[in-house]
Formats: sequence, C-alpha cells, structure tokens
Amino acid sequence: MKKIFFLSTISAVILMASCKKDLNQVPISNSTTATFYKSPSDFLQGANAVYADLHNYPVRLLNMSEIRSDNIYGVSVTVRDWDPVNDFSPSLAANAYVTEAWATDFNGIFRANTLLDQIAKNGSFIGSALLATRLQAEAKFLRAFYYFDLVKYFGKLPIIDHPVTAPEANTINRSSVPDVYKLIIADLQAAITDLPTSYTGVDVGRATKYAAEALLAQVYMAKSASNYGIEGPGTGSNEWNLALPLLQDVINSGQFAFNPVYSSVFSYTNQSPTTNKEAVFDVMYTSGISGSADLYGASFPWTLAPNTYFLSIKDTKSNGSLEIIPVSNDLANSYAAADTRKAFSLYTAGYTNAGTTEIRPFFKKWLDITKIPTASRFDWGINYIAIRYTDILMLKAECILHGAPGAQGDVDAIVNQVRTRAGLPSVSGVTLDQLFDERRREFADEGLRWFDLQRSGNLLTIMNAWIAKEDAQKAIKPVVANYVIYPVPQTQLDAAPGLYSQNPGY
Repeated sequence: MKKIFFLSTISAVILMASCKKDLNQVPISNSTTATFYKSPSDFLQGANAVYADLHNYPVRLLNMSEIRSDNIYGVSVTVRDWDPVNDFSPSLAANAYVTEAWATDFNGIFRANTLLDQIAKNGSFIGSALLATRLQAEAKFLRAFYYFDLVKYFGKLPIIDHPVTAPEANTINRSSVPDVYKLIIADLQAAITDLPTSYTGVDVGRATKYAAEALLAQVYMAKSASNYGIEGPGTGSNEWNLALPLLQDVINSGQFAFNPVYSSVFSYTNQSPTTNKEAVFDVMYTSGISGSADLYGASFPWTLAPNTYFLSIKDTKSNGSLEIIPVSNDLANSYAAADTRKAFSLYTAGYTNAGTTEIRPFFKKWLDITKIPTASRFDWGINYIAIRYTDILMLKAECILHGAPGAQGDVDAIVNQVRTRAGLPSVSGVTLDQLFDERRREFADEGLRWFDLQRSGNLLTIMNAWIAKEDAQKAIKPVVANYVIYPVPQTQLDAAPGLYSQNPGY
C-alpha cells in the first residue's frame, strides 16, 4: 500500500513542502517557489504536495455529508462539533468542520496553482515534455476535485486560478456557481485529454483519465440537479446526457470491475488499486511509519465509531469519537433481513464499557479490529475509495432515469447486480426514488448520502419526513432550502470584512 504524506496547512504561495506516495521519500525543507523548482523530482514533490490535501477528505465526508443526512441521529450528551451539523443549527459559521473544509480545499487549490505556474515558467527543468504535460493534468484534476468539493458545501466561491498573495486573495469576491463550474469543467476536460489511462510502479494511485471522466460525470450530474431556489450546487441544467458517455467510457475501459463480494471491497488485504478493481480513484494511506502516523495513516475508519466501543474491547489508544454517533433507526430498519450489507456496515450487537451498556448501532464499515494500529489512532492502514466502480454503474442508471440514452432494462440490471451481491431478490421497473433508496444502503458510511439527497431534488421532503419520525428529542430544526449548503466560515468573513456576504439562513 502507498501513502499520502499529509502536510500542515501552509501558504502554498510562499512555501512548498513535499508529499510522497512511495515509501522511501524524505520531505524537503522550506524552500521558496522561486528556488525550489529546479529538477524533475522538485516538480514531482510539488505535485505530491497537491495530493496531500486529500488526507482529510474522507473524514470531512463523514462529518459533513453522512452526519448531515438521515443516516445519522447524532444527539450527544455533551454538545460536540457534529451536533449543530446534524441538527441544522443556523450558527455553523464558526464550526470546526466548516472551517476545515474551506481552508484545506483552498490550500489544495493554492498548491495546484503554484505547480501550474511553475510548470509554465520553469517547465524546462522537468526534462520531459510528457512528464510536464502529465503533472499539469494532475494539478488540474486536483484543482477541479477541490473546487467541486467546495461548491457542494458552499455554493458560490472565489475563483483563484493562479498564485496570489494573501492580501490579493482578500480582494477576490465569490463568483457565481455557473462560473465556478466553468473552471471545474475546463480543468477536467484538459485532464481527460492529458492524463494516462493507467500507471505502473510508484505512480500507481495517481489520477488517471478515467478518474477525471468519472469526476466530470459527477460534476454534470450535480450541476443538473434542482437548485432548491438557492445558489447551491444544483443549477437545473439537465446535462445528464453529457454525464452518461463519460461513465460509459469508464465502464468500457475494462480496467475496473464489480466485486462480487461486498466485504472484499473494503478489505485491508485488498488495498492496491491494481487488485481492488472497485477503486477508480483512492485516497491512499500507510500505517506503521514510525513517528509519522498523523502524516501517513488514516483516521476515518473510527470517525463514526465511539471510543467507548474500543475501550470495551480493551483498546486504550482512544480510537473513536468522543461519544457515540448513532446510525438512525430509519436507516438501520431499512435493510431487509437478508441484506448482508447491514451486518458488514453497522455494529448492532451492543457493548458494555465501565458498567454502561450501549445498544444503539454505529457505523463500522471501515473497521477491522484485527488491524487496530499500535502507535496511534491516526495510523489506520486502509485507503478510502473516493470514486467506486459500483457508484459509476449506479450513476449510469440515474442518468438513464433522467432521460439519457438507455432502457429501463439497463437500470434494472445495474440495480439487480447490486442487490444480488447483497443477497437480495431482483426487482423490476426501478424508479429514481428506489434507486436512491438502494444507494443509501450501498454507500452507507462512505459520505455520499447528503450529496445524493441534494441531487435527488427531494432533500427537503425526505429530511423533514425523517425528522418527524426519528427525532424523539425534538433537537433537529426543520430543514429549509438554505440548509442545502453550509455557511461561509467566519474566519473568511473576518479576514476581509465586507468582501463576502454570508449564505442566506446563517
């Protein structure tokens, strides 16, 4: 397994440190961009630094998509950072998760801009036009990846497509969502043209043409969805027919495959992208690097699992969340008795710690208690599949149901492939509502649910019906259209007072 070397947030305009996926790399010291980019390895390290800001991406998905959705009923005894996310507080601007999302994604964007600028200015030092083109395409893919993540959370964004100083950044206002999408789409179209279809050796795991195609399809689909009357990720553009050929090209490539065993998709012994054919694009981690667990290892496996569970099995390294973040009864009860995904994804057996018994279920999809790290709870050794082949298939079905070329039989075949793997009988005449219902169970604990709800056009109806049924403590506020996206972080409003207006409702 390879690693993503995560770096603390720094100004990528001034400093560039390194992030290496191969195991024998040593980070460079603080070099200025003016003196750093002088050899091919410098540019490779610069590219790896852009990948580094993916390190917290899966944790963010779980905290801001899974917890926000009807998959979690997260009312805590002591107010935690996830509570206002789960209960739709209008006072989220200073929330740690919201602040991290904006800061980390933009740090990745700044690093990508720096790399692109240096390739333009000093690309002759790379020595290979082919490598220069590939690194440029990787930077554009990642810049698009970070901007797409941001637009789904925040709507309008400042468009920064070149290196800027901090004072300059404080003069750039937010642009409209359609304009943000123009940059994302242009970057991905360029990446598709110039990225290789596969890699060998230490480069395995970098963005490929097929990862870029899959991401662009997701962009068109998010853009096509309902706008809910706000300036969020949906624009009602109805571009499902643009997404479908991209998804089909990934399918036709032959490089990826539907794993017939659900648990194997998430196995710690099936981590290489060359063997795990479900992985179209991974965020990669490696455990056991002495003194560097926070840089190389993963923490997302326990993000939605409670520390008290780990204590109950005599693990004392404080793995797990401060309190239980329970799976909603609605989700737990939605699994058919024969559905094998429930037992794999949800811990439902209950446990006792310090004389207290907990019976509420929690997510455990990414946990293997035989693989608990010995050094640090931040050092789990499993990759996060950011783009999964099963998702490609189900997104294809979604496009067809929205009128893109294809037949009902194609949709049914995809859904039944997923259901058969889960031990369920076949169905026919699958509707969009049924497709999203199946997606909810298939991708539970993978951080997709909130974005699926955004795209479904039924987010408000589904969430408010769920609240009425689930919220016995009356802790969750009614969901209104403004809550489809998050507020602009208070740190950004304070950095340049008057530059940004807050998203309505916050």
